Amino acid sequence: MDINLELYKCFYYVATTLSFSEASRQLFISQSAVSQGIKSLEKKLGHELFFRSTKKVSLTPEGEVLLQHVKPALEMLSQGEAQLLGEDGLQGQLRIGASDTICRYFLIDYLKRFHQDYPGVRIKVTNSTSIGCVELLENRQVDLIVCNFPNSRLSNHMKSQVVKEFQDIFVANPDFFPIDGKVLEIKKLMEYPLLMLSSKSTTSEYLHQFFAAHRQNLIPEVELNSNDLLMDLARIGLGIACVPDYMLSALHGQESSLVKVALKQSLPARQIVLAQNDTLPLPQAAEKFMGYF
Repeated sequence: MDINLELYKCFYYVATTLSFSEASRQLFISQSAVSQGIKSLEKKLGHELFFRSTKKVSLTPEGEVLLQHVKPALEMLSQGEAQLLGEDGLQGQLRIGASDTICRYFLIDYLKRFHQDYPGVRIKVTNSTSIGCVELLENRQVDLIVCNFPNSRLSNHMKSQVVKEFQDIFVANPDFFPIDGKVLEIKKLMEYPLLMLSSKSTTSEYLHQFFAAHRQNLIPEVELNSNDLLMDLARIGLGIACVPDYMLSALHGQESSLVKVALKQSLPARQIVLAQNDTLPLPQAAEKFMGYF
């Protein structure tokens, strides 16, 4: 049966308020239009839906049955609209690619703020290395990526903006490596067991280039996929870990076992960049999120 959805909306508001005047106010139409809508729906269904009197309106048994179906249907439609549009017309999903470290120690505050401002927008975060994030962007699995730079995989058709500058640092537990207060040469640092990210990361590429520029062949003791694990191993004295400085800053007051190793040749600064595919239009949610930076 082809019945206009607006008739069911009239029914829903009258049934939930038990008032034609209140239903007209909530629907922003006249009371007469509400009354005509109910009469039209009753005619099409072949049943009276309300008992009407001068003092009150109540549902008939048939009206009670119909409300049990109309109420969840309209509420589901409303929820669907909210997911697609958000509270200010945003599209329904924000898809981001980022590494565990960037997500935990940098991006999470921005995600929290965005979610508070636009609770109707679904946020999907896909974790990968900075190199893997570029692949996600190329395959259109995400709208934006937040990754380390320099990044050999970022191509010319990817537009990026710097959102944070940071420096890689070496950290150690002085209980195991009494180097606090010393300034080490790169060659001297190589005498200690070094803990760093795996070879499939931009950090590994960057560090190998830096050590090669100082005529040192970097051979780490341990390679992992997690900066948090590197710090854990450094805490228990398995070696000296290389991590971004903002991790230590974020743990200020909580992290007392690790100290920064002073180097005579400091590692050059790197950046965190927000990148998008310049050949594709951005969804509105992604554009709004970029504005936070």
